[in-house]
Amino acid sequence: MDGNKDEAERCVDLAERYIREKKFEDAEKFIRKAQKLYPTQKTDDLLTKVTNLIKQNGKSESEPTIRKRHTANKDGSQSQATVEYTKDQLEAVKRIKKCKDYYEILGVSKDATDSDIKKAYKKLALQLHPDKNKAPGAAESFKAIGNAVAILTDVEKRKQYDLYGPEEERLQSSQARQTHTHYNYTRGFEADITAEELFNMFFGGGIPQQEFYMRRTGGRWMRQQETQSQSSHSQQANGYTTFVQSLLLLLLILISMMSSFFISDPIYSLHHSAKYPIAKKTQKLNIPYFVKENFHTEYQGNVLRLEISVEEEYLLTLRQDCYREKNYRDAMVWKARSFHDTDMYEKAKHIETPSCIKLQAFKAQ
Repeated sequence: MDGNKDEAERCVDLAERYIREKKFEDAEKFIRKAQKLYPTQKTDDLLTKVTNLIKQNGKSESEPTIRKRHTANKDGSQSQATVEYTKDQLEAVKRIKKCKDYYEILGVSKDATDSDIKKAYKKLALQLHPDKNKAPGAAESFKAIGNAVAILTDVEKRKQYDLYGPEEERLQSSQARQTHTHYNYTRGFEADITAEELFNMFFGGGIPQQEFYMRRTGGRWMRQQETQSQSSHSQQANGYTTFVQSLLLLLLILISMMSSFFISDPIYSLHHSAKYPIAKKTQKLNIPYFVKENFHTEYQGNVLRLEISVEEEYLLTLRQDCYREKNYRDAMVWKARSFHDTDMYEKAKHIETPSCIKLQAFKAQ
């Protein structure tokens, strides 16, 4: 019994030390051990104390962090507005800012499929949407994940990104390269679909919002209230804005026409030709495809991921062909019935649908 008492006192001493160090979970473990060895009023009081401390600590971590923001009123006075966000929301934003490439931003591997990438984006988008996450930098992080999914779900853009990496995206002015060492992952939406529009594509119209965000020249995100307060000024500049937009539209058309001359050939083809003479087959579904003669020396991407794209394109083509074949057969059957032509009806019923047969065979594998 005395041995138990000595061991219990040692556990109490350790628990008190952990309490001072704010390691409340460790303290609770030793207090409970002391209670089993030699229960006393002191151990009961300590257990109550550390339990309360654990609850308070857990609550403080989950409570929103409040930041005061000073805004100027029309009369020159200042008022304070509060912006609330949780510690988890802030940590999510900080993690995105530390990322070095698009794969790390979405938390997927470089061999991730389109479905893996889209699944990761949906999870992060709900966490980082500016209407839900008020932490500093949330809007930029939201644009970052949108940019990542836009690049990595595009076959050609992903190929270029895998070949050249983030360095291609870092080609900014010399001053920017000297002052910024991290990857500018928010680029890409200035001349493309916005992060908000991409979000709505994935979630069918977005999430319930009492106020929404809009972008203006310069890429800054504004709430609807802020845009309304500036509407009177924007009306005065409508004529000039329309002129500038027309010039930009013309410039985009010219760039698009010029870029068409520099589009590189696809990596593979589903059909044999003089340009694609080398026959290959995918490992999983054994689907034939063809590549150029310099494929093994020029292509540096992931062959397995390329073959997944081959199989997806092949099956999609089969589905489209099967749909057309069925439509043609049904149209001929309907025509035969309309003319009450028995011979035509029998022939129409037996029109073959080879693409549908092939598609069914793949489904049976």
